[in-house]
Amino acid sequence: MKLGKVEFCHFLQIIALFLCLSGMNLTELSRSRSKPYFQSGRSRTKRSWVWNQFFVLEEYMGTDPLYVGKLHSDVDKGDGSIKYILSGEGASSIFIIDENTGDIHATKRLDREEQAYYTLRAQALDRLTNKPVEPESEFVIKIQDINDNEPKFLDGPYTAGVPEMSPVGTSVVQVTATDADDPTYGNSARVVYSILQGQPYFSVEPKTGIIKTALPNMDREAKDQYLLVIQAKDMVGQNGGLSGTTSVTVTLTDVNDNPPRFPRRSYQYNVPESLPVASVVARLKAVDADVGLNAEMEYKIVDGDGLGVFKVLVDKETQEGIIMIQKELDYESKASYTLRIEAANKQVDPRFLSLGPFSDMTTVKIIVEDVDEPPVFTSRLYSMVVSEAAKVGTIIGTVAAHDPDASNSPVRYSIDRNTDLERYFNIDANSGVITTAKPLDRETNAVHNITVLAMESQNPSQIGRGYVAITILDINDNAPEFAMDYETTVCENAELGKVIQRISAIDKDDPPSGHQFSFSLAGEAANNHNFTLQDNKDNTASIITRRNGFRRQEQSVYYLPIFIVDSGSPSLSSTNTLTIRVCDCDADGIAQTCNAEAYILPAGLSTGALIAILACVLTLLVLVLLIVTMRRRKKEPLVFDEERDIRENIVRYDDEGGGEEDTEAFDMAALRNLNIIRDTKTRRDVTPEIQFLSRPSFKSIPDNVIFREFIWERLKEADVDPCAPPYDSLQTYAFEGNGSVAESLSSLDSISSNSEQNYDYLSDWGPRFKRLADMYGTGPENLYS
Repeated sequence: MKLGKVEFCHFLQIIALFLCLSGMNLTELSRSRSKPYFQSGRSRTKRSWVWNQFFVLEEYMGTDPLYVGKLHSDVDKGDGSIKYILSGEGASSIFIIDENTGDIHATKRLDREEQAYYTLRAQALDRLTNKPVEPESEFVIKIQDINDNEPKFLDGPYTAGVPEMSPVGTSVVQVTATDADDPTYGNSARVVYSILQGQPYFSVEPKTGIIKTALPNMDREAKDQYLLVIQAKDMVGQNGGLSGTTSVTVTLTDVNDNPPRFPRRSYQYNVPESLPVASVVARLKAVDADVGLNAEMEYKIVDGDGLGVFKVLVDKETQEGIIMIQKELDYESKASYTLRIEAANKQVDPRFLSLGPFSDMTTVKIIVEDVDEPPVFTSRLYSMVVSEAAKVGTIIGTVAAHDPDASNSPVRYSIDRNTDLERYFNIDANSGVITTAKPLDRETNAVHNITVLAMESQNPSQIGRGYVAITILDINDNAPEFAMDYETTVCENAELGKVIQRISAIDKDDPPSGHQFSFSLAGEAANNHNFTLQDNKDNTASIITRRNGFRRQEQSVYYLPIFIVDSGSPSLSSTNTLTIRVCDCDADGIAQTCNAEAYILPAGLSTGALIAILACVLTLLVLVLLIVTMRRRKKEPLVFDEERDIRENIVRYDDEGGGEEDTEAFDMAALRNLNIIRDTKTRRDVTPEIQFLSRPSFKSIPDNVIFREFIWERLKEADVDPCAPPYDSLQTYAFEGNGSVAESLSSLDSISSNSEQNYDYLSDWGPRFKRLADMYGTGPENLYS
């Protein structure tokens, strides 16, 4: 098999190491001084063998067990009487010993990275007695390392940052590779670093793994990120060593190395003059290639004729300069403004001042456009006064407005009636003179706030608004009156000179010097002997008794007219009546009862007795009413009056008829061949009435559906009758048809007749009319009245 260069080197190393270890193992069994070993029944002997450390090469690839070393004792004479045993870590499983010769072999492939050494114990025994001939001894088998592990970057891949424009040799980050091989033996774990990708921008120190910048003036704005590949190789980087790689992402962080610059040297914006204050006129931005804090800017107006009219702010999100209006624009006053605006970085890095000033200037021209504006009043608020006594048409004041545009259109005035719902005022449309339209009352409304509208004649949609406050001046037009409804009482045992009430007055007017009222008794009460009035000169008066004692049974209520005069010019007066009730009072003068009727009752009659008397009277009244009601019911006539509805009664006839004889006695078909001419009759479903009708005249007509027509006409009469009740009613149709041999059998005609009606002819009609003949015959037993 042909070996490569690397494999051949490894093979030579393994052969050399194996030969060295074999020589060491054969010579390491030597005698040494030790403590004597005592055996029972034998004399003391000194220890004649000791085991030291053995070495085994890891990753053995052979097919036979790997020879480790040989154990031998001086007691062993070679006759097979001594046997060797092995115990401890890996005994029997990994390491075996030939009990006759003491040779130790490794039966498995060993890995130093899994376990670097094994601790074992050896014993020499007498084969026959199985007793130790030497004391048990401990020894170590150490696994000899070979270069079978490549370096690994346990913390990779790496990310790092370094400021842009950093000088050469600026440290970026340190990478570390770990090799699992034995660092104390050979060069298997000695690692060196190199950069495979990332030149010429970065370099790495071979021994420490520190990555540094290799080029000056790396610009983030040109390229802000680099990908590096770092290699770590063991065996000090020699040929045949193992290697591992990792990646490092290096980001250039920003520094303020770029000043702001306006894209243009001048800007122009058109703005309508109607734009309100605080509106945004324009946004402009200076370009800065930096980011974050290094790109933050501030703007300011450094020159121009619009310093007091405009201001500039910074949008912190976009770093734009926002130009806003500070004062109202007026095309007629100034049609354009010029501003010089500066943009500068907030934070400047002194290292890069040589790159130029970190600020820039631009010119902004603002053109004000003319807008058709509404009329403007000469004052924002007009204050006017008028007396409430002013007559209709009195001039109060004048408002004035003008068109601020160059056209200066005429203006017409009007009052916003939403602010003058009662239409107290008018305004002249051309002059703006405000006059009264109704009488004014200060007590109803002391101040009127109205809005005056000024409208351009040429453009009515342009309306200006002015505000007028009209104060109504007071005049003395209200008489004074009591301040409240007084409930005045006087005790029966009141003494002379007792103050029973203190009164005051109010006046709806509001004189500048305040109210001054004077009180006195009216003329008809000035000389009464019961009460007098004392004016306290402080807009109050006291009512005082003029005698001792009052009696309710004599007079329970007194009416005292009081005359009140105000201090207006001219003064007004009024008479107000004070009601004074006489009451029974307790010892403290507190009224208990003011009922005068209690004194009319006999002495000694208590409240309980009064209630009992009233109850008896009510009981008697109820009994009388019941008796009267029962008597009235007994006197009611049995005949229905006109107010009774016959439909509320049930009429019962105890007549069973004649059975089949009745059904055969009449030819029902004859009813269908009759027709009569009917007179209009009133409805009888509301109030039944007994009518004395004459026998109707009959008129023969051709056979037709007379009954159907008759019922249909009666139905229509009932439907259109306005006097019919809303409930269902019973219609009575007294229609017998025509062509009957007996004609009408109604007894109504006989009742209305003055002569005696003879029904004896009924007997001649046959046995079927016998019952009628018996009922209406002239016999003495059949008389009907």
